[in-house]
Amino acid sequence: MGNSYAGQLRTTRFEEVLHNSIEASLRSNTVVPRPVFSQLYLETEQPLAHDENDDEDDEDGSESNSPPVPYLMKPPPEGCCTTDGFCQAGRDLHERGRNAKILFTCSRLCNHTFSLCVLPPGFSGNCMGCGEKGFRYFTEFSNHINLKLSTQPKKQKHLKYHLYRNNQGMLVKGAPISWRGNGSHVEPQIADISNTLINGNHAVPPIVQPTLNQSGPGRPSATGPHANAGPPKKRHKGWSPESSSNSLPESTVKTPPSSVALSTSTVALQTSSLASSTPLSPPGLPVTVPDQLLHTCRLQPVIFKGHGPLPQLTGNVSEVLVSSLLQSCYLSSQTLPRVYQHYGPSPIQPLSTEMQILLTVYYLVQLGPDQVPLIEDLEQIFMRSWRESHLSEIRQYQQPQTPGTQGRHYGIETQQPLTPSQLPWLAQLAASSCGEGVVVLGEEVGSLTQGLQQTFTRLMEGRLENTNYVVIIVTAPGQETQSCVVVTGKHQCRALAESMFSPSEGLKEINHQLSTGVAQDLIHYCNSLGQDGDMDSLLDSASVESNEPSSLSSKYSVEWREVRPIQLAVARKLLSHVCAIADSSTQNLDLGSFDRVSFLILVPPSEVTFQQTVLHLWSSGVLQELGTLDQECASQNEAERYVVKMDQSAQTRIDSLIQEAHSNSYTLYILVHDHAHWDISSASYCSSDSGLGLVDQLLNSRQVRDSTNILILHVTSFPFALQTQCTRISPYNEIHWPSAFSNDVDLYHERTRYFGVSELLESTRSGSSLPLMRYDSSFESMASTLEERFPKLHSAVIRTTVLIQHYCVALMAVSGRISGSHYLHKHTSVETMEIVQSLLTAAQQCPARHGHMVLLRIPSLALAAWAHRRLSRVRGQLGLEESFEIILGNPNQALNIGQTFIDQIKTWLKIQDADWIPRTYLELEALPCILILSGAEPLGESLPRSLKYCDLRVISCSYLQRTTLEQELGLAAYLVKAESRPPHNPGPGSDLLESDAEKLSSTDNEEEEGQENVQSQPQRPPPPQSRRQHSKSTSSGSLSPQASSPHLSCSWTRGVSRPPSLLLPRALHDIITASDGSGLPRCTSFLPHMSVAWASSFRPLLSKMMTCTEQSLYYRQWTVPRPYHMDSSNRTEGRNDNFHPRRLLLSGPPQVGKTGAYLHFLGILSRMLIRLMEVDIYDEEDINYSQYIWVQYHPPNAPWPNPDIMKTMPFDYSIHDPKYDDISSVYCPGYKPSAEGNPVRQEDVYLRRRTSRIKLSKYAAYNTYHHCEQCHQYLGFNPRYQMYESTLHAFTFTHLLLGEEIQLYFIIPKSKEHYFSFSQQGGQLESMRLPLTSDWNPDCIKSPIFTPTTGRHEHGLFNLYHAMDGASHLHILVVKEYEMAVYKKYWPNHIMLVLPTVFNGAGIGAAHFLIKELSYHNLELERSRRLEGGGPAGDVWPFIILADDSCVMWNAVDLDHAVSLKQVLQHMEACPDLAHYGVCGIRKWNSRVLTGNKQQEPFSRGHLHDFLLLNVDRSQNVQYDQNRFTCHDVDFTLRLHSAGLLVCRFNSFSVMKKQIAIGGYRTFIIKTKMTDVPTSVGPSQYICAPDSKHLFLATPAQLLLEKYLQHTSQKLFPLSTKNYTHPVLSVDCYLNLGPEVTVCFVSSRPHSVNISTTGLLFSGLLLCFADAFVTPGFLKKFTFLKGATLCVISADRSSLRQTVGRLELEEEWRFRLSDEFQTANAKEDRPLFFLTGKHI
Repeated sequence: MGNSYAGQLRTTRFEEVLHNSIEASLRSNTVVPRPVFSQLYLETEQPLAHDENDDEDDEDGSESNSPPVPYLMKPPPEGCCTTDGFCQAGRDLHERGRNAKILFTCSRLCNHTFSLCVLPPGFSGNCMGCGEKGFRYFTEFSNHINLKLSTQPKKQKHLKYHLYRNNQGMLVKGAPISWRGNGSHVEPQIADISNTLINGNHAVPPIVQPTLNQSGPGRPSATGPHANAGPPKKRHKGWSPESSSNSLPESTVKTPPSSVALSTSTVALQTSSLASSTPLSPPGLPVTVPDQLLHTCRLQPVIFKGHGPLPQLTGNVSEVLVSSLLQSCYLSSQTLPRVYQHYGPSPIQPLSTEMQILLTVYYLVQLGPDQVPLIEDLEQIFMRSWRESHLSEIRQYQQPQTPGTQGRHYGIETQQPLTPSQLPWLAQLAASSCGEGVVVLGEEVGSLTQGLQQTFTRLMEGRLENTNYVVIIVTAPGQETQSCVVVTGKHQCRALAESMFSPSEGLKEINHQLSTGVAQDLIHYCNSLGQDGDMDSLLDSASVESNEPSSLSSKYSVEWREVRPIQLAVARKLLSHVCAIADSSTQNLDLGSFDRVSFLILVPPSEVTFQQTVLHLWSSGVLQELGTLDQECASQNEAERYVVKMDQSAQTRIDSLIQEAHSNSYTLYILVHDHAHWDISSASYCSSDSGLGLVDQLLNSRQVRDSTNILILHVTSFPFALQTQCTRISPYNEIHWPSAFSNDVDLYHERTRYFGVSELLESTRSGSSLPLMRYDSSFESMASTLEERFPKLHSAVIRTTVLIQHYCVALMAVSGRISGSHYLHKHTSVETMEIVQSLLTAAQQCPARHGHMVLLRIPSLALAAWAHRRLSRVRGQLGLEESFEIILGNPNQALNIGQTFIDQIKTWLKIQDADWIPRTYLELEALPCILILSGAEPLGESLPRSLKYCDLRVISCSYLQRTTLEQELGLAAYLVKAESRPPHNPGPGSDLLESDAEKLSSTDNEEEEGQENVQSQPQRPPPPQSRRQHSKSTSSGSLSPQASSPHLSCSWTRGVSRPPSLLLPRALHDIITASDGSGLPRCTSFLPHMSVAWASSFRPLLSKMMTCTEQSLYYRQWTVPRPYHMDSSNRTEGRNDNFHPRRLLLSGPPQVGKTGAYLHFLGILSRMLIRLMEVDIYDEEDINYSQYIWVQYHPPNAPWPNPDIMKTMPFDYSIHDPKYDDISSVYCPGYKPSAEGNPVRQEDVYLRRRTSRIKLSKYAAYNTYHHCEQCHQYLGFNPRYQMYESTLHAFTFTHLLLGEEIQLYFIIPKSKEHYFSFSQQGGQLESMRLPLTSDWNPDCIKSPIFTPTTGRHEHGLFNLYHAMDGASHLHILVVKEYEMAVYKKYWPNHIMLVLPTVFNGAGIGAAHFLIKELSYHNLELERSRRLEGGGPAGDVWPFIILADDSCVMWNAVDLDHAVSLKQVLQHMEACPDLAHYGVCGIRKWNSRVLTGNKQQEPFSRGHLHDFLLLNVDRSQNVQYDQNRFTCHDVDFTLRLHSAGLLVCRFNSFSVMKKQIAIGGYRTFIIKTKMTDVPTSVGPSQYICAPDSKHLFLATPAQLLLEKYLQHTSQKLFPLSTKNYTHPVLSVDCYLNLGPEVTVCFVSSRPHSVNISTTGLLFSGLLLCFADAFVTPGFLKKFTFLKGATLCVISADRSSLRQTVGRLELEEEWRFRLSDEFQTANAKEDRPLFFLTGKHI
């Protein structure tokens, strides 16, 4: 290859090499020719010398075959900028405005338009880049602007004319510049160039273009509609890095749009003729189209615009078609993606005009005589040629660009350009290989006008009879190369002309031809059989015999079939995507706020599809599952309310749904848009009567988009048109149907295997048998002949007429009713004969009269109706009315079947209903029939398994989009049994026998899941029918009969697992079976849908290895919607996407079972919502009630307790909370335990306690996963706003028990600061504000709520908004210091009290201790503040609420329904004598109804748990034990009661506790000091002898002691085990000694309330941290059994000995040295010590 600086062709070898290259490329199978000039040797020559004064040197010599040699200028000064398009000062020279006095274009190797100021007659140059002025010599000036010229710079040669823009906006040559002569001065012209000249020779008019993003500094903005509007996006792995660009739809391109501006400094050029920058000459004279052109030539020529303006056509213009398709392809292929201009100067150029024309000729030459040119193919040829010629440069751009590599492109060798003078004879040389097939008019024509006139003349003279294409090339010196292509082949002209119609226009033309009688000549011609007579006369002579139907012996039974495993998997994938939307931080879907599901299924306006969907819905059980229908509902009319056809009636239905959604915010509405690719038209482009644009109008409306409880599910087999750059569906919301098989491994345990398009193609490649997909050559030949004979008729009319004639002749031949019918075979085709033979003989041979279905696809409704009438007439004349049915499948009409055949189906299915009729094609299983399916496209109708032939011979070949082709092929999609591959051409030996009952079991139908297995069981009565009634017995139509005895002659039974055969037009067959460069079928590389356009020609091909997800990303990058696409308006400024957050897309192959999948999805979604609305509530009966005697104290309906009565009530020492059924019972004199006692439970048993599923009420407390609209402000976060600000405040107080000053921290959100008082000076936190006792507000709770929590930042029920019914309340979370950050993250609007660092390892006792003591301290501060303000100090509200973090709902027991927490608290706070009580609480909920007196006493005294209203004033002297981990509430209640304070439980309310298996204060981790990981350590290892070597544990000493006593007390207190009458005496504290030991609690405090222990013998004594109130005299009041155990617990060994001495224990207790123990803690962890002894 040559380079930029030197090289000249060796003309001695040029002719030979060029000829060999063209010849080799023509013989090659590849379309892209090898680059001609890459084979030629280049020789370096010295630069040519020129005389500086040579003014006469013009451009005539530019047309030689030798490329110009660049002029070598002197090297620039050191450090100067040498970048093309910039001056040596580094400033951009592109024209930026209207400051240019003269626009300067360089004629030879310069391809740029610069903005300069030149003042003739003498040269005076000013640089518009850096501003330098006064250049007196053009040579100096050209050096300054880095101008690369092929010759010595001369102002007379390179600056000849002024440029200006004419009225049409084109840049045209102006007046010549006068450099010398009479000294006249030419006024400089001011011009503005917004359309850059391409390669210096292609001036084009501007067009309206979209606003594009501005390029960066120093980088020119791209102009024209093909420019990319932004930087390159991320590329998918393995894809080409070329950036997509915006383009206008080709239908709107009427004039050539300007191409993108190339990088402003290109050294080596590969493109375009490099001759002259002279603007195009005017189009010139018009071309007259001859009269009688169509009549004379029997064709309507198609003119493809190419390069340059097409001359105006006059005269008989109606018989010529003009297309801009080729021109759009040229322009698109010259629009380089911005990625190749992104890093400064680039050597990469688009294909030149000459190379495009030459490649076009190559392509036309290699087309077959019957092939029609495809723009997609030509476009790919251009792209492959371009990539091959720039392979090294493209690879460089795939690497990351750095400043050091940006300037290295100057030395890259590029291919030498193809000059205009070489083009005509190269093109003629290429065309010579195909004879007269392609004619090139080049050197002999001087303009397009002349070329077109010659073409028309030759056409009229018959000289182009064997010519398919005429290529006109105009390469006049000094002008741009111009071209156009005239299609003159009859077949090609017809195909191209019909493809220029839209599908609807084509159908209108067909209807017009039928209605005006134009087609009558054709019909009469086809009726004539030549020498064999006339069809009508032959039919009249047919002998019709009476044909009595044979007896019907086959009966069916119906079995219910479940959802297939793969459908279940897809339904679950749909559900997971919905959950992902709900779980995302965008809060676009709050699943927790919905309690039910409703839905509406939208289907295309096809009556059969509508009935089919209704049938699937009704038989799926979804309506019963959603509670919509009664379980025993026997009519499917109810299901019709949930399915709607997308016609004008849909407006009302969807409007009512939107209204319903607005009024039912707790219902989630699913809009299922089935067959979603059908109507994607923009509502603004469609008329109201067209029936299109409804989806856009209804589903894309603002009401649907903004409704947070409406979710849209698009379901389609062809999602490509919904996957564009402007799609509304996020790629993360796409669900693709999975492959059931991977390398023949069944992934889903499917009993079926899908047989679709890829399997059909595979059958064509086997070569060993007749392929399932084929074409009919006889039919094609006859149709082609008639198309030439009737050029004015639409090909669909001709092909349909021929096809119906073939069927009629075949019926006549096969029926045997025509005498001597053997001669009729030559008037039909072998394929048609086989179809008709199979149709007639199958039903005749089967005793049950089972048969096959033949699908005849005729898109035109008028043609289909004519075909139906014609076939029915022939059938009647042949007497075959009882043999098979002919059905007209009109999407606008219901199914119409003859009564005889209805009776047949009812007999087969044992249907008793006299009014039953089939409404879907699925119910026609085994019926011998011809189904004529009409309509512009299939609308989702499913076909029965008895379909044997799918005849698509008359479908249009004009609309080659992927969606159009694949949905037609999808009619033959099929599900076969997974255990056997379908044979391609199964012979008789491979037929399945009915005797094999297992093989004959039905597979599911090709569409849905609700299939029945319909069999007759030999030698036994049929099983009873399922719950589905007779009218739904064929809901999904997969019926496999088995007669009462095997019938080997039943063709339908044998073929039940054989896919149908598919007959295609020859043109489509060739396209589909051909492969593109990536190995995929060619149809996959076609435009996906006519409503979208390719974003750029520079796109990669789809890869064979791409998954569905990767294909989606491909189309999202490389396709843009046309203006009439509904997504074209889905653009938002400043955003790359504008996805609808609640929109999903389910895609899967046709007939694979998508309807069954999404119906099952609706069912499991409903179940999940119900599950979300339910929680696991602890539901356990109270314990320790067995022998207790109850007395009624208060009236049953007393609202509040009476303090005087409460004092007379005995305190109930027994613990009734079932969570404590594994702890020591508290001794109570009046209680007699049951014989079996409480069961012993394991450590983690609370995880397995009994629970019930309870639906959440509207007054429930929620965790962080709930975020309804009402809670946004309460929770303090919203995606639209910034997180709520909060501040950290320190609070210090002193307590005697703590021994030191304690500093706590409050995290207070700004919105909650009004609950606190701060100092005026520094804003220091002083106190938490408390209301007065006399205050009352119906929307306010007076008591602050404290919730200690750990490990439950996500799952804790801290959202009390609904529980409080919106009432104002003060809620404080009490958290450990190390969890502060995570709680603040999840609950930013909650007040938090952060415990001191020393309490990080503490238990629940420490949290309650600090809450209570802090609250009392705050009460004192508030009283002082009130006194300072002049108010009463004693009137401050002294109550707080201690609530567990798992309290979820509250109930009124007598009403047995949920009430709000607000109602509960306001009722308790309103108690008149509340100040008399130390603590109040409520009972725990359970579902068992309490009997007897237990439910009649409204108040009781006893233990309280989980939810307390604590009087911090009266309970001032009773503290929680800060060291406790377990049973702290039992211990506190016993000490509170012994102090004489009243404890009251409100039995009229109950609290429900949710089971939360994560976190909480009962999660104890025992780990060793060495490994710091949870270790399996037994309770016996929790203690050790002092000073011994033992495995120390990294666990608090108090916890080890409590766990040791709980698990080993039967060894420590052997006399106490299961001995309720001899309890262990525990002084001043309660410790859990295990469920087999009873503890008797006594207080040593003076005046304390204790039980009477007179006569009671204790089996043990427990002294834990005995204080000064415990004296020897106090202990001598109690009597112990001989051998009773003593256990003394102290903080260290010295205090242990002091306690023993002070209490004189050695007098009655015997101690041994080995009886002293410590917890298994290291010395620095402060172990606890205890001593045991025996009573003497």
